[in-house]
Amino acid sequence: MPIVAINHVNLRAERALLEKLRDFYVDVVGLRVGERPPFDFHGYWLYLADQAVLHLVDDATAPKIGDPTSGTYDHVAFTCRDMAAFEQHLHDRGVHFWRTVVPGQRQTQIFLTDPAGNGVEFNFELDDR
Repeated sequence: MPIVAINHVNLRAERALLEKLRDFYVDVVGLRVGERPPFDFHGYWLYLADQAVLHLVDDATAPKIGDPTSGTYDHVAFTCRDMAAFEQHLHDRGVHFWRTVVPGQRQTQIFLTDPAGNGVEFNFELDDR
């Protein structure tokens, strides 16, 4: 059973927060809302190119797989290009973020939190400024 890729991340929240998360991941991160199977619970699939990488589901109606009160989820990370343009994009939207350089690598990371407090990481090659 070879694993070949991460398929998606799933976040669950109550309906009002779910809508804020959808808007954040579309307007700030740059994903797009796309096709989703006709499940019997509310949610969204957010796409990066042709891949649904983030699933958002209504906590009140979606089946539970794990125990979100005891989870260890910290953040999701994206590989990115054009750090200067992305930083301007965040500034224009008033999004607080911080930046670090990965020791021993040619990589800069930008970190921020989404409306639910989940961490989001954006990785840029150090030369991509």
